[in-house]
Amino acid sequence: MSRHIDEAADRIDARMAQWACELPDVDTTGMAILGRMRWITLSARPVIERIFEEENLDTGEFDVLATLLRSGAPYRLRPTELHRSLMISSGGLTDRLRRLTQAGLVSRPVAQEDGRSLLVELTREGRAKAERVFRKDMEVEMRMLSMLDAEERNRLANLLRKLSHSIAISAF
Repeated sequence: MSRHIDEAADRIDARMAQWACELPDVDTTGMAILGRMRWITLSARPVIERIFEEENLDTGEFDVLATLLRSGAPYRLRPTELHRSLMISSGGLTDRLRRLTQAGLVSRPVAQEDGRSLLVELTREGRAKAERVFRKDMEVEMRMLSMLDAEERNRLANLLRKLSHSIAISAF
């Protein structure tokens, strides 16, 4: 484990110890979990985003390509399906699609069932790039998880799924 990771973990432990002295009746377990999750996300994002930058993409553009790729052949969706899947506004999608179309990574064929509607489809180059970038991303993420064995990774994934569900259904 790197010194940087140890220092970050120690900072969370140190904060929890300080709160235990100051407000001993307050359970700081949330800080132990959510604080570490936040630190992990903030630390991992730059490394992952560097992969996209090396391929002349930003995170949002990659999200569009990846969504089209994982939708399966023919790698084509309606813009409304895309922006709902990406959880962004239609306006936010429009700019991404413009850039991806200019780069030759997506095309905008006319929907055969509705000649007024344009679909969004991966080009051959877009599919190759999406696949290449996704493979690099998953390789880096697996290296980040290398200190955990397969059983630990599965257990952690299941616990995070359960936590995600709990947060999603909770009324705050």
